[in-house]
Amino acid sequence: MKIATTHRGSDFDALASLVAATVVYPGVRPVLPNSINANLKAFLSIHKDLFDFYSPKDIHFDQVRSLVVVDTHSWNRLEGLESIKENPDLEIIAWDHHLEGDMDLTEAHIKDTGSATTLLVQEIKRQDKLITPIQATLFLMGIYEDTGNLSFPSTTSDDAYAAGYLLEKKADLNILTTFLRQAYGKKQKDILFDMIQNANRMEIDGFSVSVLKMDVEGRVQNLAMVLQMYREIVNLDAAFGIFKDVERDKCMVIGRSDVDELNVGLIMRSMGGGGHPGAGSALLKATNPDVIEEMIIELIKGNQHSSVMLRDIMSYPVVTVDEDTPVEEVTMILREMGCTGVPVVDKDDNLVGVISRRDFKKIRKSRQMEAPIKAFMSRDVVTISHTKSAIEAAKLMIKYDIGRLPVMEDNKIVGIITRSDAMMYFYDLLPE
Repeated sequence: MKIATTHRGSDFDALASLVAATVVYPGVRPVLPNSINANLKAFLSIHKDLFDFYSPKDIHFDQVRSLVVVDTHSWNRLEGLESIKENPDLEIIAWDHHLEGDMDLTEAHIKDTGSATTLLVQEIKRQDKLITPIQATLFLMGIYEDTGNLSFPSTTSDDAYAAGYLLEKKADLNILTTFLRQAYGKKQKDILFDMIQNANRMEIDGFSVSVLKMDVEGRVQNLAMVLQMYREIVNLDAAFGIFKDVERDKCMVIGRSDVDELNVGLIMRSMGGGGHPGAGSALLKATNPDVIEEMIIELIKGNQHSSVMLRDIMSYPVVTVDEDTPVEEVTMILREMGCTGVPVVDKDDNLVGVISRRDFKKIRKSRQMEAPIKAFMSRDVVTISHTKSAIEAAKLMIKYDIGRLPVMEDNKIVGIITRSDAMMYFYDLLPE
């Protein structure tokens, strides 16, 4: 069985990507999470009969052999898939515009666009698939929602070209404006008024930034929209809102930035959330808002990461394998070391590739276990200088979706830094 799904708290980009996946992969069963946002509920209340969705309880997950996941590739954002997470034979195909994720992918279609739907629309166009006007409308809603009608800084030319293609396919802008109209009621107005009344501004590394803390009662829709309005009214480079639900003892942290140099998504990922350079969020439980504010300010400053070089936190000496080592022997080395990858060098100890768990999926026949590892290694190796910082290493890992970076000095490997090393440092878990 092949299923497709998306993240919980689904928005239009998630729904549109999910429907687009059924066009790209005929016969796939689309599994829509039970948790969806308010705009989506209104849309589906009228259009649900046009789409044949399954809920997680409808699926026998022990029969799932292939998973297409859209608008995310992180396990903790999915709903009801715990039982297949550990299946080593599961094929996982991802279509996502978030560069960071923790799923071990068989096939990755990941690119930094404004919308995940854009990537699938490009594929639909490439395959010359037929789509209906209502599908074109839904796909355009997905793109418009995540790009602010192509106005957010995260918007790319790919998003604009995809939107143009969908308009050619008779996407209906009247339906679009009806369902993308965001709720802005008394609660939102009161919160915005309080934010403006308590507006603060600080200069951090040349950026004008505001961090506001507010208590809210229960779930309030469209806080991100309110924060964006606040940022524009007060004329800030970036604004962060810490909204505490006192009853549930949870803090919703939302950030919006208008400058690429201040990467909100990276800041939110450091707090366990996610997002893009211009927008992001995180949900923190039982955390003091004052502590969150300090954390945000320190992350914007870099928390002194720029002064700490990789040589201070990298792992060394590095275990490497020769490019002519048989696959079977490398498999045993990785098993004994308890790691998922290792650099590959030539006879002069020059780095020529990296072998990881993903690369082993290329091996289909038993006789290939006797082949040299250079036949299966990845040759496009991303490296980093030993003089760089931990935050620069993290940016490279996010950009290229890799879990380890060889650290180089004079063209030789002197260490290696992994995602775990970087995160341990960011969370101040290293020994004194």
